[in-house]
Amino acid sequence: MELQARCFFVVAMLLIAGLAGLKTAHGAGECGRVPADKVALKLAPCAAATQNPRAAVPPSCCAQVRAIGRNPKCLCAVMLSDTARKAGVNPAVAMTIPKRCAIGNRPIGYKCGPYTLP
Repeated sequence: MELQARCFFVVAMLLIAGLAGLKTAHGAGECGRVPADKVALKLAPCAAATQNPRAAVPPSCCAQVRAIGRNPKCLCAVMLSDTARKAGVNPAVAMTIPKRCAIGNRPIGYKCGPYTLP
């Protein structure tokens, strides 16, 4: 009887672990299956431009913002992510980058927390 109880316990734990893994593996956040903090690393070329509204925005930054900005929820999550905050990003300045890059199809007026994309 004890062996059956142990087998049942092991099977139950594997089932629970499998269900938990399914939820995580198939879950999607603002940036799909990639966490916003990881996507934020792609915006490294934007570092100076996120802290100074008069700083030139490098073409490599604009290219990344253009790609990420196809999904406004993702762009917002990235600009407000812990990674961005720890890197010293000023969210109010970061929100101006799509406009400073002259991205024509940017989500003008999109609410991003307390900020609005110009």
